[in-house]
This record gives sequence, C-alpha cells and structure tokens, in this order.
Amino acid sequence: MDPRPDPAAGLTHVSGANAASGGSGEEEVLAAAEGLRPPLPALLTRRLRRLVYDHATTERRRAHLPILHVGTPGARELLFPVRPEDHLDHALRADVIAALTRRSRAGTHDPGLLWLTRPGGLVLQDVDAAWLAAARQAYGEAGLPLVFVVANRHGWWDPRSGLSRTWVRMRRRSAGH
Repeated sequence: MDPRPDPAAGLTHVSGANAASGGSGEEEVLAAAEGLRPPLPALLTRRLRRLVYDHATTERRRAHLPILHVGTPGARELLFPVRPEDHLDHALRADVIAALTRRSRAGTHDPGLLWLTRPGGLVLQDVDAAWLAAARQAYGEAGLPLVFVVANRHGWWDPRSGLSRTWVRMRRRSAGH
C-alpha cells in the first residue's frame, strides 16, 4: 500500500487489492487521516490563524467559558457556550454539533471548521476530549471531513495529531497576506 496524503481534504489515498469483493484489480479508497498533517493548505492555514486572531482580540478575560465554534473563521460562524451546569452527555454534544454544522453549511459545500476556544494551555483537557468524541460521531454520521482544533489566545492545537501553531503576539495582517 502506498498512501498519498491529500491535505486539502484531510484524507489519505490508499491503493490496495480489492479483497472484499474478490477482485484482483487495484482500487483507490479514501481513509480518513486522524487530524491535521503538514503541510497544511494555504486556505486552512489562513483560517486557523484567523480563528486564533479573532479569539485573541475579542476575548480579553483570563477566565471564560469554553466556546464551541462551527463554520468559517471571520465569516459565517455559529457559537455554543459550554456551560458546566448544562451537563451534556455524549449524545447531546453530538446532536449540538450536527445541528450547528447543518446550519453553518446551509447554501455552501464548504464543511468549514470546528474549534473549541478556552482558557489554559494547549494540552488535552476533559472538555476537549468530550467535544472531540462528539465531533467524530457527528461528522462521521454526516460523512464530512472533520477539522477540529482547540484554540486559546496564543495558538491552536489538533488533539488528534498533536500538530499546533503558536504566536507570541497576534498582529492584524493586511488583506493581501
């Protein structure tokens, strides 16, 4: 098998014999890659930077609720504040993600991004694991490629692959960059 990454789609092409159908020919199948892998497409890189920039410039409190975002940073995005008193189980979190994803994709074929902004370091926390598990289920059921990152005021992190990017200080970029 010779996997060739397709980072734009978040998928890996795998060539192999079609043993399941008894065929002897080569068949190309798509296997979901777990998380983001470098090199990232330029559009995705810009979107990830934008979500960190937006969070850094709009959320000034040191302590705040985690917020789930679905959509396109800087454009159409829907928010869901994660309140501890809501006591959402896995199924309800998956339903929230599915509903937000359907609403954010209305009229577009772009699956957008799913990101969780929260205080603290870019290391795995319980809230990250809970929402990632629900995201995998919701996006899997919808047949959509999942791009899920955790972000704070200094950067983003993909809990599946460990890929991350941080900035010391976020600055606004001109429209041409």
